[in-house]
Amino acid sequence: MVEKQINCQHTCKNTCAMLNEALRKETSMVMFYKSTLEECNMPEVRNFINDLVDEKSKIILQIIQKLNEIHVRSQVIDGITSSFNNIDG
Repeated sequence: MVEKQINCQHTCKNTCAMLNEALRKETSMVMFYKSTLEECNMPEVRNFINDLVDEKSKIILQIIQKLNEIHVRSQVIDGITSSFNNIDG
């Protein structure tokens, strides 16, 4: 079994290192699958690989959506925090 190669920093702001790494790896897998399609001429395998690409693409979109949610939430919190720090008077 492979050991973890990424450790959560628990101090992420506006993003998440673990989700970014997952995004990188999922994207890499899609590129790998697509490159195998160029070499494959067996319809059954091509269909299977295309299904894998579709599934991984959905996962990539979910990761991007979650990263966007984290970013927006951090911006809102920063906005609230800065509004308390900018009190004139």
